[in-house]
Amino acid sequence: MSDTRSPITQFYNCRVLRDHALVEDCLYVQDGKIIDPAKMFWDEQRVPDVRVNCQGGIINGAYGYDFSNDTDMIEEAVSNISKGLLLQGCTAYCPTTVSSRPEVYHKVLSHLGPRAGSIERGAAVLGAHIEGPFISPLKKGAHELATLRTAARGLADFDECYGLDNLRQHVAYVTMAPEVEGVLDAIPDLIAATGINISSGHSNATTAVANQAHRSGAKMITHLFNAMHAFHQRDPGIIGLLGAAESRPFYGIICDGIHVHPHSVMIAYYAHPQGACLVTDAMSAQCLPDGAYKLGEMDVNVHSGHVYIKDTSTIAGSIISLAECVRNFIKFTGASKVEALENATLHPAQMLGIESVKGSLTFGADADILVLDDNLFVQRVFIAGTEATSENVKFNKKI
Repeated sequence: MSDTRSPITQFYNCRVLRDHALVEDCLYVQDGKIIDPAKMFWDEQRVPDVRVNCQGGIINGAYGYDFSNDTDMIEEAVSNISKGLLLQGCTAYCPTTVSSRPEVYHKVLSHLGPRAGSIERGAAVLGAHIEGPFISPLKKGAHELATLRTAARGLADFDECYGLDNLRQHVAYVTMAPEVEGVLDAIPDLIAATGINISSGHSNATTAVANQAHRSGAKMITHLFNAMHAFHQRDPGIIGLLGAAESRPFYGIICDGIHVHPHSVMIAYYAHPQGACLVTDAMSAQCLPDGAYKLGEMDVNVHSGHVYIKDTSTIAGSIISLAECVRNFIKFTGASKVEALENATLHPAQMLGIESVKGSLTFGADADILVLDDNLFVQRVFIAGTEATSENVKFNKKI
């Protein structure tokens, strides 16, 4: 609960993204939360202590390190990436690990759990996204084959690999392939035992198996179209879930113009606009020069915005920012600004079940605020109600 004596900040001369529309309104912040101004005006008879002129802007709520490879400097990695992302305009994120050996998960996951965002800490961490190793060898993408495994023993295999306590405390969601031995049957038990979210991905699953996984609790698809059963008219695989008559899953989609053709992005948008979650799939070379880098234990090359496993044509992540993904989504689909912004804010929060505090500007939500111009370029960033600038948010790049 806010201290009624603490300062109140008013954001004015702005268009606020609220209730699926951009409305001309003011926003009021106290103690890092968005507040209802009626109480301030009528009950406390107060006026704002600080006023921020948004100049008519729209309000909406990397760097050489690798979470799977830099295990001996994981806190340094989290700190610097969180601060760098904040200055880009990303106020909360899920740090992602690629398929790794159990000792890596047991070492790093405790450092990737939820933590509040602030000027000192950078963007909020919502919990880890574990991508693999319970994925298909046929659709492994940039994951190391030697690390992949099955779940023949059900929960025991997940406990051995990750640690169930780690899943409960530090993980937001896990990507797995439902056709891998033991995975489909384990999904309900895994959710009941840990409360995590399950996403289907890196999978050769048929539509029938993908449907079973979704009915069992897998509520998302990881990077739609990439590393999965190709669409076929008689069996569209996981992609076919977007055409289901019943409930359909959320889906992550990488709008860098490399991972997914713009026409494919448009197909997904028209099939299920309320399920789109924009993701960057960014790896350690984001905001760094072209050259050689690591993705987990694998060597990758970065050149002109493309990231490939060394000496192959296998895509190994991206270096795009989330703000660029938002602008690309509009360019690829013709979607409205509201739709594109909600794909990067509200929909991911809904998938994680945290929309009351993240991804929206409702009363009581965290005051993580972006001020954008009409072309959706980031002008100002606020975390917990405090403005983040290059002067008060310092971080290092590991080159």
